[in-house]
Amino acid sequence: MALPNGAGGYQVGDGNLSELILGYQAAPLSVAATATLTAAQVTAGILLVGAGATAAQTYTLPAASTIDAILTSAKPGSTFDLSVVNTGTSSGTGALALGTGFTDGGNATVALPITSSGIFRFRKTGDAAYSVYRVG
Repeated sequence: MALPNGAGGYQVGDGNLSELILGYQAAPLSVAATATLTAAQVTAGILLVGAGATAAQTYTLPAASTIDAILTSAKPGSTFDLSVVNTGTSSGTGALALGTGFTDGGNATVALPITSSGIFRFRKTGDAAYSVYRVG
């Protein structure tokens, strides 16, 4: 079967090198108050936090085994990113807290001030085990 070219298809080899590579992002998920996040929220790509918060909020990662249950084909070394956007407009930082099976690879638990964001990379290190890095 030939790969389609043009009209939104994929091309292998010498293609238009200046063509934008498109991805897909479902509607962002959100959580307002301090909570333990779900695996769906962690793997959503974009998570909006802190709406209406007037005090510091902590968002605890779920057990790493719940991430494994969603990402069944992930192997050690596999990664995914989560952008966390603090939409608070009052006073209230938002911070990630590590759940069972997660380790801080670097700055993963740094608080996000209101109207700021952070990008976190999750790297699978073993069964029900991930390192989390703040990369942006």
